Amino acid sequence: MAIFRRTHRLPHSPAEVFAWHMRPGALERLLPPWENVRVVAREGGIADGGTVTVRVGPGPLRVAWTVRHTACEEGVLFRDEQVRGPFDHWVHTHRFSPDGEGGCVMEDEIDWRPPLGVAAAPFVRRIERMLERGFAFRHQRLANDLALHERYRQRPLTVAISGSSGFLGRNLRHLLTTGGHRVLRLVRSRRRAGEGSVYWNPAQGKVDHDGLQDVDAIVHLAGEPLVGARWTAAKKQEILQSRRRGTEWIAHTAARLSPPPRVLVCASAVGYYGNRGDEKLTEESRPGRGFLAEVCKAWELAAAPARRAGIRVVHLRQGVALSPDGGALQLMLPAFRAGAGGRLGGGRQYFPWIGLDDTLGLILHAIATPQVRGPLNVTAPLPVTNATFTSALGRVLRRPTLLAVPSLAVHALMGEMGRAMLLAGQRALPAKAERTGYEFLHPSIEEALRFGLGVG
Repeated sequence: MAIFRRTHRLPHSPAEVFAWHMRPGALERLLPPWENVRVVAREGGIADGGTVTVRVGPGPLRVAWTVRHTACEEGVLFRDEQVRGPFDHWVHTHRFSPDGEGGCVMEDEIDWRPPLGVAAAPFVRRIERMLERGFAFRHQRLANDLALHERYRQRPLTVAISGSSGFLGRNLRHLLTTGGHRVLRLVRSRRRAGEGSVYWNPAQGKVDHDGLQDVDAIVHLAGEPLVGARWTAAKKQEILQSRRRGTEWIAHTAARLSPPPRVLVCASAVGYYGNRGDEKLTEESRPGRGFLAEVCKAWELAAAPARRAGIRVVHLRQGVALSPDGGALQLMLPAFRAGAGGRLGGGRQYFPWIGLDDTLGLILHAIATPQVRGPLNVTAPLPVTNATFTSALGRVLRRPTLLAVPSLAVHALMGEMGRAMLLAGQRALPAKAERTGYEFLHPSIEEALRFGLGVG
Protein backbone atom coordinates (compact mmCIF):
# COMPACT_ATOMS: atom_id res chain seq x y z
CA MET A 1 0.00 0.00 0.00
CA ALA A 2 1.04 3.61 -0.60
CA ILE A 3 -0.37 6.67 1.13
CA PHE A 4 -0.62 10.07 -0.56
CA ARG A 5 -1.56 13.14 1.50
CA ARG A 6 -1.96 16.79 0.60
CA THR A 7 -3.43 19.57 2.74
CA HIS A 8 -4.55 23.07 1.89
CA ARG A 9 -5.79 25.90 4.10
CA LEU A 10 -8.78 27.91 2.89
CA PRO A 11 -10.26 31.11 4.39
CA HIS A 12 -13.74 29.54 4.37
CA SER A 13 -15.50 27.48 7.01
CA PRO A 14 -15.43 23.65 6.82
CA ALA A 15 -19.20 23.71 6.28
CA GLU A 16 -18.83 26.02 3.27
CA VAL A 17 -15.99 24.02 1.68
CA PHE A 18 -17.82 20.73 2.29
CA ALA A 19 -21.01 22.16 0.74
CA TRP A 20 -19.08 23.18 -2.39
CA HIS A 21 -17.97 19.56 -2.84
CA MET A 22 -21.55 18.31 -2.53
CA ARG A 23 -22.93 20.44 -5.36
CA PRO A 24 -23.33 19.37 -9.00
CA GLY A 25 -20.26 20.10 -11.08
CA ALA A 26 -17.73 19.87 -8.23
CA LEU A 27 -15.97 16.80 -9.57
CA GLU A 28 -15.84 18.25 -13.09
CA ARG A 29 -14.24 21.43 -11.74
CA LEU A 30 -11.59 19.40 -9.93
CA LEU A 31 -10.59 17.07 -12.77
CA PRO A 32 -7.18 18.14 -14.19
CA PRO A 33 -7.90 19.39 -17.72
CA TRP A 34 -4.79 17.75 -19.20
CA GLU A 35 -5.74 14.21 -18.08
CA ASN A 36 -8.45 13.26 -20.63
CA VAL A 37 -10.98 12.41 -17.92
CA ARG A 38 -14.76 12.68 -18.41
CA VAL A 39 -17.63 11.89 -16.06
CA VAL A 40 -19.90 9.43 -17.90
CA ALA A 41 -22.34 8.17 -15.23
CA ARG A 42 -23.66 9.03 -11.78
CA GLU A 43 -26.04 7.28 -9.43
CA GLY A 44 -27.16 8.34 -5.99
CA GLY A 45 -25.14 11.52 -5.53
CA ILE A 46 -22.32 11.99 -2.99
CA ALA A 47 -24.16 10.40 -0.05
CA ASP A 48 -23.25 6.90 1.13
CA GLY A 49 -23.72 4.37 -1.66
CA GLY A 50 -23.62 6.87 -4.54
CA THR A 51 -21.37 5.97 -7.47
CA VAL A 52 -19.52 7.92 -10.14
CA THR A 53 -17.94 6.50 -13.31
CA VAL A 54 -15.33 8.38 -15.28
CA ARG A 55 -13.43 7.47 -18.44
CA VAL A 56 -9.70 8.02 -18.26
CA GLY A 57 -7.20 8.23 -21.10
CA PRO A 58 -7.17 9.18 -24.78
CA GLY A 59 -9.31 7.64 -27.55
CA PRO A 60 -9.37 3.84 -27.73
CA LEU A 61 -7.06 3.55 -24.69
CA ARG A 62 -9.72 4.90 -22.34
CA VAL A 63 -10.61 2.83 -19.28
CA ALA A 64 -13.67 3.08 -17.06
CA TRP A 65 -13.13 3.92 -13.40
CA THR A 66 -16.03 3.60 -10.94
CA VAL A 67 -15.92 4.72 -7.30
CA ARG A 68 -18.53 4.43 -4.54
CA HIS A 69 -19.02 7.14 -1.92
CA THR A 70 -18.88 5.97 1.69
CA ALA A 71 -18.51 7.34 5.22
CA CYS A 72 -20.11 10.71 4.46
CA GLU A 73 -20.23 12.95 7.58
CA GLU A 74 -21.63 16.38 6.76
CA GLY A 75 -19.06 19.12 7.20
CA VAL A 76 -16.38 16.63 8.29
CA LEU A 77 -15.44 14.07 5.63
CA PHE A 78 -16.49 11.83 2.77
CA ARG A 79 -14.73 8.91 1.11
CA ASP A 80 -14.53 7.37 -2.38
CA GLU A 81 -13.63 3.70 -2.77
CA GLN A 82 -12.79 2.11 -6.11
CA VAL A 83 -15.34 -0.43 -7.32
CA ARG A 84 -13.80 -1.01 -10.73
CA GLY A 85 -10.79 0.64 -12.32
CA PRO A 86 -7.07 0.78 -12.98
CA PHE A 87 -5.77 0.28 -9.41
CA ASP A 88 -5.59 -2.82 -7.25
CA HIS A 89 -6.82 -0.66 -4.36
CA TRP A 90 -7.95 2.98 -4.07
CA VAL A 91 -9.57 4.74 -1.10
CA HIS A 92 -9.70 8.55 -1.17
CA THR A 93 -10.72 10.32 2.05
CA HIS A 94 -11.58 14.05 1.97
CA ARG A 95 -11.37 15.68 5.43
CA PHE A 96 -12.46 19.18 6.45
CA SER A 97 -11.25 20.59 9.79
CA PRO A 98 -11.53 24.04 11.41
CA ASP A 99 -8.24 25.93 11.48
CA GLY A 100 -9.08 27.86 14.66
CA GLU A 101 -9.38 31.17 12.78
CA GLY A 102 -12.70 30.65 11.00
CA GLY A 103 -11.14 28.88 8.03
CA CYS A 104 -10.71 25.28 6.97
CA VAL A 105 -7.85 22.84 6.64
CA MET A 106 -8.74 20.43 3.85
CA GLU A 107 -6.85 17.16 3.62
CA ASP A 108 -6.89 14.66 0.77
CA GLU A 109 -5.62 11.23 1.79
CA ILE A 110 -5.37 8.42 -0.76
CA ASP A 111 -4.61 4.85 0.26
CA TRP A 112 -3.71 3.09 -2.97
CA ARG A 113 -1.94 0.12 -4.51
CA PRO A 114 -0.66 0.08 -8.11
CA PRO A 115 -2.33 -2.22 -10.63
CA LEU A 116 0.54 -4.72 -10.96
CA GLY A 117 1.54 -5.04 -7.32
CA VAL A 118 5.27 -5.43 -6.76
CA ALA A 119 5.91 -5.58 -10.51
CA ALA A 120 4.63 -2.00 -10.78
CA ALA A 121 7.06 -0.63 -8.16
CA PRO A 122 9.12 1.36 -10.74
CA PHE A 123 5.92 3.23 -11.68
CA VAL A 124 4.95 4.19 -8.11
CA ARG A 125 6.98 7.40 -8.14
CA ARG A 126 5.53 8.35 -11.50
CA ILE A 127 1.99 7.92 -10.12
CA GLU A 128 2.93 9.93 -7.04
CA ARG A 129 4.14 12.77 -9.27
CA MET A 130 0.84 12.64 -11.19
CA LEU A 131 -1.05 12.88 -7.88
CA GLU A 132 1.08 15.82 -6.70
CA ARG A 133 0.52 17.64 -9.97
CA GLY A 134 -3.22 16.90 -10.06
CA PHE A 135 -3.92 17.85 -6.46
CA ALA A 136 -1.90 21.06 -6.68
CA PHE A 137 -4.23 22.03 -9.51
CA ARG A 138 -7.36 20.85 -7.66
CA HIS A 139 -6.59 22.82 -4.52
CA GLN A 140 -5.73 26.00 -6.42
CA ARG A 141 -8.85 25.83 -8.58
CA LEU A 142 -11.00 25.19 -5.51
CA ALA A 143 -9.48 28.21 -3.76
CA ASN A 144 -10.04 30.35 -6.87
CA ASP A 145 -13.66 29.24 -7.29
CA LEU A 146 -14.53 29.79 -3.62
CA ALA A 147 -12.99 33.27 -3.75
CA LEU A 148 -14.89 34.06 -6.95
CA HIS A 149 -18.22 33.00 -5.48
CA GLU A 150 -17.47 34.93 -2.29
CA ARG A 151 -16.79 38.07 -4.35
CA TYR A 152 -20.07 37.75 -6.25
CA ARG A 153 -22.13 36.38 -3.38
CA GLN A 154 -25.87 36.90 -3.81
CA ARG A 155 -29.05 34.88 -3.68
CA PRO A 156 -28.97 31.75 -5.87
CA LEU A 157 -29.74 32.66 -9.49
CA THR A 158 -31.43 30.74 -12.28
CA VAL A 159 -29.30 31.02 -15.41
CA ALA A 160 -30.30 29.68 -18.84
CA ILE A 161 -27.39 28.81 -21.16
CA SER A 162 -27.40 28.12 -24.89
CA GLY A 163 -24.41 26.23 -26.24
CA SER A 164 -24.19 24.51 -22.86
CA SER A 165 -22.58 21.33 -24.21
CA GLY A 166 -19.69 23.18 -25.89
CA PHE A 167 -16.25 23.77 -24.43
CA LEU A 168 -17.12 27.08 -22.81
CA GLY A 169 -20.74 26.26 -21.99
CA ARG A 170 -20.08 23.06 -20.06
CA ASN A 171 -17.33 24.70 -17.99
CA LEU A 172 -19.62 27.63 -17.21
CA ARG A 173 -22.37 25.24 -16.10
CA HIS A 174 -20.09 23.57 -13.58
CA LEU A 175 -18.78 26.87 -12.21
CA LEU A 176 -22.32 28.18 -11.68
CA THR A 177 -23.74 25.04 -10.08
CA THR A 178 -20.84 24.77 -7.61
CA GLY A 179 -21.69 28.34 -6.61
CA GLY A 180 -25.21 27.24 -5.68
CA HIS A 181 -26.89 28.60 -8.82
CA ARG A 182 -29.45 26.72 -10.92
CA VAL A 183 -28.61 26.18 -14.59
CA LEU A 184 -31.16 25.55 -17.34
CA ARG A 185 -29.70 24.16 -20.56
CA LEU A 186 -31.26 25.38 -23.81
CA VAL A 187 -31.36 22.28 -26.05
CA ARG A 188 -32.53 21.76 -29.64
CA SER A 189 -33.95 18.27 -29.12
CA ARG A 190 -37.40 17.79 -27.59
CA ARG A 191 -36.26 14.34 -26.49
CA ARG A 192 -33.46 15.84 -24.37
CA ALA A 193 -35.65 18.59 -22.89
CA GLY A 194 -36.88 17.99 -19.36
CA GLU A 195 -35.44 18.35 -15.87
CA GLY A 196 -32.79 21.07 -16.02
CA SER A 197 -33.22 21.81 -19.74
CA VAL A 198 -35.53 23.85 -21.98
CA TYR A 199 -36.37 23.25 -25.64
CA TRP A 200 -35.55 25.93 -28.18
CA ASN A 201 -35.07 25.90 -31.95
CA PRO A 202 -34.22 29.32 -33.41
CA ALA A 203 -34.29 27.99 -37.00
CA GLN A 204 -37.97 27.08 -36.52
CA GLY A 205 -38.78 29.99 -34.21
CA LYS A 206 -39.73 27.73 -31.31
CA VAL A 207 -38.98 27.97 -27.61
CA ASP A 208 -40.56 26.71 -24.39
CA HIS A 209 -41.49 30.05 -22.81
CA ASP A 210 -42.91 28.41 -19.69
CA GLY A 211 -39.59 26.70 -19.03
CA LEU A 212 -37.84 30.09 -19.03
CA GLN A 213 -40.16 31.84 -16.61
CA ASP A 214 -38.38 33.45 -13.67
CA VAL A 215 -34.86 33.11 -15.08
CA ASP A 216 -32.53 35.76 -13.72
CA ALA A 217 -30.04 35.66 -16.58
CA ILE A 218 -29.62 34.19 -20.05
CA VAL A 219 -26.14 33.42 -21.40
CA HIS A 220 -26.18 32.87 -25.16
CA LEU A 221 -23.08 31.02 -26.41
CA ALA A 222 -24.46 28.93 -29.30
CA GLY A 223 -23.35 29.44 -32.91
CA GLU A 224 -22.00 27.70 -36.00
CA PRO A 225 -18.30 26.81 -35.44
CA LEU A 226 -15.79 29.11 -37.13
CA VAL A 227 -13.12 26.44 -37.54
CA GLY A 228 -13.17 22.98 -39.08
CA ALA A 229 -14.10 23.84 -42.69
CA ARG A 230 -13.06 26.33 -45.35
CA TRP A 231 -15.08 29.51 -45.51
CA THR A 232 -16.97 28.95 -48.71
CA ALA A 233 -19.77 31.38 -49.52
CA ALA A 234 -22.26 28.86 -48.12
CA LYS A 235 -20.25 28.32 -44.92
CA LYS A 236 -19.93 32.06 -44.34
CA GLN A 237 -23.68 32.45 -44.71
CA GLU A 238 -24.24 29.67 -42.16
CA ILE A 239 -21.87 31.35 -39.70
CA LEU A 240 -23.54 34.74 -40.10
CA GLN A 241 -27.12 33.46 -39.96
CA SER A 242 -26.56 31.15 -36.98
CA ARG A 243 -25.25 34.03 -34.89
CA ARG A 244 -27.73 36.65 -36.06
CA ARG A 245 -30.81 34.41 -36.04
CA GLY A 246 -29.98 32.73 -32.72
CA THR A 247 -29.30 36.03 -30.97
CA GLU A 248 -32.42 37.69 -32.39
CA TRP A 249 -34.55 34.79 -31.19
CA ILE A 250 -32.99 34.78 -27.72
CA ALA A 251 -33.45 38.57 -27.47
CA HIS A 252 -37.11 38.41 -28.61
CA THR A 253 -37.77 35.56 -26.18
CA ALA A 254 -36.16 37.45 -23.27
CA ALA A 255 -38.20 40.57 -24.10
CA ARG A 256 -41.47 38.58 -23.99
CA LEU A 257 -40.84 36.96 -20.62
CA SER A 258 -42.69 38.36 -17.62
CA PRO A 259 -40.77 39.26 -15.60
CA PRO A 260 -37.87 39.57 -18.05
CA PRO A 261 -34.39 38.40 -17.02
CA ARG A 262 -32.15 40.95 -15.39
CA VAL A 263 -29.41 40.44 -17.96
CA LEU A 264 -28.77 38.87 -21.35
CA VAL A 265 -25.11 37.96 -21.87
CA CYS A 266 -24.33 37.21 -25.53
CA ALA A 267 -21.17 35.85 -27.09
CA SER A 268 -19.32 38.01 -29.57
CA ALA A 269 -15.59 38.07 -30.40
CA VAL A 270 -12.57 40.33 -30.65
CA GLY A 271 -12.88 39.74 -34.40
CA TYR A 272 -15.16 42.81 -34.14
CA TYR A 273 -12.00 44.94 -34.34
CA GLY A 274 -10.59 43.32 -37.48
CA ASN A 275 -6.84 43.14 -38.08
CA ARG A 276 -5.42 46.20 -36.27
CA GLY A 277 -1.70 45.56 -35.85
CA ASP A 278 -0.37 46.84 -32.52
CA GLU A 279 -3.19 49.35 -31.93
CA LYS A 280 -4.49 49.16 -28.34
CA LEU A 281 -8.16 48.22 -28.53
CA THR A 282 -10.73 48.86 -25.81
CA GLU A 283 -14.50 48.53 -25.85
CA GLU A 284 -14.65 52.11 -27.15
CA SER A 285 -12.61 51.32 -30.28
CA ARG A 286 -14.28 51.45 -33.68
CA PRO A 287 -15.16 48.23 -35.54
CA GLY A 288 -12.77 46.83 -38.10
CA ARG A 289 -13.14 45.43 -41.59
CA GLY A 290 -13.48 41.93 -42.96
CA PHE A 291 -15.86 39.01 -42.65
CA LEU A 292 -15.40 38.42 -38.91
CA ALA A 293 -15.88 42.10 -38.12
CA GLU A 294 -19.11 42.13 -40.14
CA VAL A 295 -20.33 38.98 -38.37
CA CYS A 296 -19.61 40.45 -34.94
CA LYS A 297 -21.38 43.73 -35.75
CA ALA A 298 -24.48 41.86 -36.94
CA TRP A 299 -24.24 39.53 -33.94
CA GLU A 300 -24.29 42.40 -31.46
CA LEU A 301 -27.01 44.37 -33.28
CA ALA A 302 -29.25 41.30 -33.17
CA ALA A 303 -29.74 41.73 -29.40
CA ALA A 304 -31.66 44.99 -29.96
CA PRO A 305 -35.10 43.56 -28.96
CA ALA A 306 -33.79 42.83 -25.45
CA ARG A 307 -32.24 46.30 -25.12
CA ARG A 308 -35.51 47.92 -26.22
CA ALA A 309 -37.30 45.94 -23.50
CA GLY A 310 -35.01 47.46 -20.87
CA ILE A 311 -32.92 44.33 -20.31
CA ARG A 312 -29.25 44.89 -19.54
CA VAL A 313 -27.31 43.36 -22.45
CA VAL A 314 -23.62 42.43 -22.37
CA HIS A 315 -21.64 41.39 -25.47
CA LEU A 316 -18.68 39.15 -24.66
CA ARG A 317 -15.99 40.13 -27.14
CA GLN A 318 -14.12 36.93 -26.52
CA GLY A 319 -10.46 36.26 -27.00
CA VAL A 320 -8.96 32.77 -27.19
CA ALA A 321 -9.80 30.88 -23.98
CA LEU A 322 -6.84 28.63 -23.11
CA SER A 323 -7.33 25.15 -21.67
CA PRO A 324 -5.94 21.77 -22.76
CA ASP A 325 -9.40 20.16 -22.67
CA GLY A 326 -10.91 22.22 -25.49
CA GLY A 327 -10.58 25.14 -27.86
CA ALA A 328 -7.46 26.36 -29.64
CA LEU A 329 -4.90 25.15 -27.08
CA GLN A 330 -6.17 21.57 -27.31
CA LEU A 331 -5.66 21.70 -31.09
CA MET A 332 -2.14 23.12 -30.76
CA LEU A 333 -0.78 20.80 -28.08
CA PRO A 334 0.00 17.67 -30.12
CA ALA A 335 2.31 19.57 -32.47
CA PHE A 336 3.98 21.53 -29.65
CA ARG A 337 4.45 18.43 -27.49
CA ALA A 338 6.09 16.73 -30.47
CA GLY A 339 8.52 19.65 -30.82
CA ALA A 340 6.90 20.69 -34.10
CA GLY A 341 5.27 23.90 -32.89
CA GLY A 342 6.24 27.35 -34.07
CA ARG A 343 5.06 30.84 -34.80
CA LEU A 344 2.51 31.50 -37.54
CA GLY A 345 3.59 33.77 -40.35
CA GLY A 346 5.81 36.58 -39.08
CA GLY A 347 4.55 36.07 -35.51
CA ARG A 348 4.06 39.82 -34.98
CA GLN A 349 0.26 39.60 -34.95
CA TYR A 350 -1.27 39.96 -31.49
CA PHE A 351 -2.79 36.85 -29.94
CA PRO A 352 -5.84 37.91 -27.84
CA TRP A 353 -5.58 35.15 -25.21
CA ILE A 354 -7.23 34.62 -21.83
CA GLY A 355 -7.20 31.76 -19.31
CA LEU A 356 -10.35 29.63 -19.23
CA ASP A 357 -11.09 30.38 -15.57
CA ASP A 358 -10.82 34.13 -16.19
CA THR A 359 -13.23 33.73 -19.13
CA LEU A 360 -15.72 32.06 -16.78
CA GLY A 361 -15.03 34.64 -14.08
CA LEU A 362 -15.75 37.49 -16.49
CA ILE A 363 -19.07 35.91 -17.49
CA LEU A 364 -20.02 35.70 -13.81
CA HIS A 365 -18.82 39.30 -13.43
CA ALA A 366 -21.07 40.31 -16.34
CA ILE A 367 -24.06 38.53 -14.80
CA ALA A 368 -23.58 39.92 -11.31
CA THR A 369 -22.33 43.48 -11.95
CA PRO A 370 -25.07 45.99 -12.88
CA GLN A 371 -22.53 48.53 -14.17
CA VAL A 372 -21.43 46.14 -16.93
CA ARG A 373 -23.41 46.60 -20.12
CA GLY A 374 -22.64 46.70 -23.83
CA PRO A 375 -19.33 45.28 -25.12
CA LEU A 376 -16.93 43.59 -22.70
CA ASN A 377 -13.49 42.53 -23.90
CA VAL A 378 -12.91 39.02 -22.55
CA THR A 379 -9.13 39.08 -22.85
CA ALA A 380 -6.15 39.05 -20.49
CA PRO A 381 -4.66 42.40 -19.41
CA LEU A 382 -1.23 41.51 -20.83
CA PRO A 383 -1.71 40.68 -24.54
CA VAL A 384 1.18 39.08 -26.40
CA THR A 385 2.18 38.51 -30.00
CA ASN A 386 1.93 35.11 -31.62
CA ALA A 387 5.72 34.76 -31.41
CA THR A 388 5.72 35.52 -27.68
CA PHE A 389 2.87 33.06 -27.06
CA THR A 390 4.73 30.39 -29.06
CA SER A 391 7.90 30.89 -27.00
CA ALA A 392 5.96 30.78 -23.72
CA LEU A 393 4.20 27.53 -24.64
CA GLY A 394 7.51 26.00 -25.69
CA ARG A 395 9.13 26.95 -22.36
CA VAL A 396 6.25 25.52 -20.33
CA LEU A 397 6.32 22.25 -22.29
CA ARG A 398 10.15 22.23 -22.48
CA ARG A 399 10.00 21.80 -26.24
CA PRO A 400 11.67 23.67 -29.12
CA THR A 401 9.52 26.03 -31.20
CA LEU A 402 11.64 26.46 -34.29
CA LEU A 403 9.30 25.18 -37.02
CA ALA A 404 7.53 28.35 -38.12
CA VAL A 405 4.55 28.05 -40.47
CA PRO A 406 4.93 30.53 -43.37
CA SER A 407 2.00 32.77 -44.24
CA LEU A 408 1.78 31.22 -47.68
CA ALA A 409 1.27 27.78 -46.14
CA VAL A 410 -1.55 29.11 -43.93
CA HIS A 411 -3.19 30.68 -47.01
CA ALA A 412 -2.86 27.46 -49.00
CA LEU A 413 -4.18 25.17 -46.25
CA MET A 414 -6.99 27.28 -44.80
CA GLY A 415 -7.77 30.13 -47.17
CA GLU A 416 -9.69 33.08 -45.77
CA MET A 417 -10.31 31.33 -42.45
CA GLY A 418 -6.56 30.99 -41.86
CA ARG A 419 -5.88 34.60 -42.79
CA ALA A 420 -8.62 35.93 -40.51
CA MET A 421 -8.07 33.68 -37.49
CA LEU A 422 -4.36 32.90 -37.52
CA LEU A 423 -2.55 35.69 -39.32
CA ALA A 424 -4.71 38.63 -38.21
CA GLY A 425 -4.53 39.87 -34.63
CA GLN A 426 -6.08 42.17 -32.06
CA ARG A 427 -4.33 43.85 -29.15
CA ALA A 428 -7.58 43.88 -27.19
CA LEU A 429 -7.46 45.15 -23.60
CA PRO A 430 -10.05 44.40 -20.87
CA ALA A 431 -10.56 48.06 -19.98
CA LYS A 432 -14.19 47.72 -18.87
CA ALA A 433 -13.50 44.61 -16.78
CA GLU A 434 -10.71 46.35 -14.89
CA ARG A 435 -12.71 49.56 -14.52
CA THR A 436 -15.63 47.67 -12.95
CA GLY A 437 -13.47 45.77 -10.49
CA TYR A 438 -12.70 42.37 -12.00
CA GLU A 439 -9.52 40.82 -10.55
CA PHE A 440 -7.69 38.52 -12.96
CA LEU A 441 -6.53 35.12 -11.73
CA HIS A 442 -3.85 34.71 -14.42
CA PRO A 443 -2.82 38.02 -16.00
CA SER A 444 0.37 36.70 -17.65
CA ILE A 445 0.55 34.12 -20.44
CA GLU A 446 3.16 31.85 -18.84
CA GLU A 447 1.31 31.83 -15.51
CA ALA A 448 -1.94 30.87 -17.27
CA LEU A 449 -0.27 28.11 -19.28
CA ARG A 450 1.50 26.65 -16.24
CA PHE A 451 -1.73 26.51 -14.27
CA GLY A 452 -3.82 25.04 -17.09
CA LEU A 453 -1.20 22.43 -18.01
CA GLY A 454 -0.27 21.57 -14.43
CA VAL A 455 3.39 22.56 -14.83
CA GLY A 456 5.15 24.06 -11.83
